[in-house]
Amino acid sequence: MKELPNPTFPVARLSLRESLWPDSAVPQVVPGISVCWARHQDEVRAAQRLRHAVFADEMGARLTTPLAGHDIDRFDDFCEHLLVRDGATQQVIGTYRVLTPAQARRAGGTYSDTEFDLARLRDMRERMVELGRSCVHPAHRQGGVILALWGALADFMSRNRLDTMIGCASIPMWHQGAVSGEAAASIWRQLSRTHMAPERYHVQPRLALPVDWLDGALDIEPPALIKGYLRLGARVLGAPAWDPDFNSADLPMLMRIEDLPARYRRHFLG
Repeated sequence: MKELPNPTFPVARLSLRESLWPDSAVPQVVPGISVCWARHQDEVRAAQRLRHAVFADEMGARLTTPLAGHDIDRFDDFCEHLLVRDGATQQVIGTYRVLTPAQARRAGGTYSDTEFDLARLRDMRERMVELGRSCVHPAHRQGGVILALWGALADFMSRNRLDTMIGCASIPMWHQGAVSGEAAASIWRQLSRTHMAPERYHVQPRLALPVDWLDGALDIEPPALIKGYLRLGARVLGAPAWDPDFNSADLPMLMRIEDLPARYRRHFLG
């Protein structure tokens, strides 16, 4: 069992609290799950196996990986890996990876830098973490697992005096059973009218989805994860990039602790 290097920031022992979300439609934390930060390489491997099962086996992503059955890229060794486990089986059923400012410098940038020109965010870098590779096992997608992950992330941000989170939120490139960018173009058109960040933070995709050539008038809702981010005060930073390996359109998103609505601030930060 290989120990991981010491984390960039301290990661506390985590526990789950009963949900305080006033909206009855928002799922509660699921009993019988635990949240932890990976301490050993075998724990990271468990997260990478879940990612491969979701992204490659379920969603059809074309992954280049040095280890069969695992989603591994060059950023993994620089990230902290957050895990949710099923209490009965200890199976990893949810994961996020977190790239801190210091580790982003060591990695030569963030994953988001490979998809977008983030020059306008340079003044945020010292307080900005990147969230990525979020996924939940298909048998546990009632919402409580992602809620537990968000609670742990908020705790991490607060304890380490970090205030900004960025990441690429993916929209599958299919609609009604066919590969198409029209769903992504439609979601982008909706959110560009209602949830854009201030212009000074706008970024440009390196490989843009050709939204002007696509039907953007479909009446379609954003994926559940994006809707969750928007409820937490997240904003869209610009038009989507096309990720051909994951066959998805990726929206650049930014979320700041100061923008958390009061009810979520009370829940996540006490």
